[in-house]
Amino acid sequence: MSDSSFNRRWAQVIIEVLLRHQVRHVCIAPGSRSAPLTLAAAKSALTCHTHFDERGLGFLALGLAKGSRTPVALIVTSGTAVANLLPAVIEAQLTGERLIVLSADRPPELINCGANQAITQPGIFSHFAHRCDLPRPTPEIDARWLAAALDEAIAAASTGALHVNCPFAEPLYGPEDNAWREWLASLDAWMQQSIPWVTHSAPESHTQQSDWPAWRQKRGVVIAGKMRPEEGAVVARWAATLGWPLLADIQSQTGQPLPCADLWLSSPQAQQQLNQAELVVQFGTRLISKRLLQWQQQARPQQWWLIDALPGRRDPASQPGRRIVSEIGSWINAHPAMAATPWAPTLATLAASIQRQASAAVGNTPEALLAHRLAELLPPDGALFLGNSLLVRLTDALAQLPVGYPVYCNRGASGIDGLIATLSGIQRAQARPMLALLGDISALYDLNSLALLRQLAAPLVLVVINNNGGRIFSLLPTPVSERERFFTLPQSVSFAPAAQMFGLDYQHVAAWASLQQAVEQGFLQQGGTLVEFSVAPDSGAETFARLVAMGATL
Repeated sequence: MSDSSFNRRWAQVIIEVLLRHQVRHVCIAPGSRSAPLTLAAAKSALTCHTHFDERGLGFLALGLAKGSRTPVALIVTSGTAVANLLPAVIEAQLTGERLIVLSADRPPELINCGANQAITQPGIFSHFAHRCDLPRPTPEIDARWLAAALDEAIAAASTGALHVNCPFAEPLYGPEDNAWREWLASLDAWMQQSIPWVTHSAPESHTQQSDWPAWRQKRGVVIAGKMRPEEGAVVARWAATLGWPLLADIQSQTGQPLPCADLWLSSPQAQQQLNQAELVVQFGTRLISKRLLQWQQQARPQQWWLIDALPGRRDPASQPGRRIVSEIGSWINAHPAMAATPWAPTLATLAASIQRQASAAVGNTPEALLAHRLAELLPPDGALFLGNSLLVRLTDALAQLPVGYPVYCNRGASGIDGLIATLSGIQRAQARPMLALLGDISALYDLNSLALLRQLAAPLVLVVINNNGGRIFSLLPTPVSERERFFTLPQSVSFAPAAQMFGLDYQHVAAWASLQQAVEQGFLQQGGTLVEFSVAPDSGAETFARLVAMGATL
């Protein structure tokens, strides 16, 4: 039993290091080889979350990291349990959320010899995660080494996921006793504190570009991509003061002062105005609008400045200019705006015109109407989660949301996997009401994660827009004769049995007025409500295509 006790001591050090790096949540999947880590986490100050599906568990952790803005740990057992975390690890690598994956493993003598549930785990996430491969626990290794090695690995993995592979030899279970207490003695003083083993200096805040006073007097355009709610409000004020048009993504939380940009950006008048820009300042990345991405490709300003807190290339158009790694708020504080009148007033006229036309055009199309009037469904002091594919494009093109209202998406790899788990994690981290919108295929993909919506700290309304398939493919030049069979994949299902299976309140609606009522009722409930919104299969895609064509003629 002394071996099981030492495994517990080893795991205890790992958990203590996590706590001192601001980890507050840990997501745990059931498993035997991971028992030392699980038992150590359960005894600690960490908030423990569980899920029976490791793929969903990974996205639950991703959502917790998004909502809390802190690193989140995961504990899984050996074998394919680890492999199921790959989609969430990829998303974290692309969008910067910090995940710390603790994968239990067989000891080296049980690898590549036919032992049960034993695979080669080190490096399983390839370049999508940082690595820290721990040795098999042994008292011959000083506890100070373990604390220092893990501390350094976490500090070095400042964005994305860190994979910590943790081999454990049996026995894994046993009574908790005082065995191996002397091995921990060298950490006694540190364990009385709340600081990391080594304090790493944070980078200095960004200083002003020396030529900013000259550039701010020129014709500029501001692009707002994915950013935090408080940053969106600051960017909107900054652009308005400068008199520069703001082309805002739905993820920017800027209030989209020039709404429906995806519809009017391709119009000749818009192109003529925007092509006069001398400087483009882009905050955040992961843009949704196809028309905005197309303009980004063909625009030729003198300079393109891209400001984002994540390092690396973030510009698919490869524009020349400046790549500035900085928090957005800090950068704007160092680059004050100088008040000026708008230099491109035509854009405001175009935006107002197409917004009026869109309001009339979507009247008989429930899916497009939902996107256009989305702000009316938002709960006060709440949050919004948007799925991918057709839904997020409709919303980006048609919705105008309140300034600073939190909007969340998984727009790293833009996948449809793990969306229910992600939104569950965000809401757990924030404990505020949430409206979530997903397509039917996305919801089916993560159906297991409806189990995570059974215990909530605040109301959550999940609206599944059931247009019977992946209707994003109706916007693409897929062969009509093969579209249903190989692309849209209609499933002709009802989500009522799924809601019943997981104990969720359920309503089925097919019209805008009924949807409004169902959502309002859902926010009066403490738990989760699944609202199935059935719409004609291709009506949303067809309306979107008509609106885009209409905008191009302005």
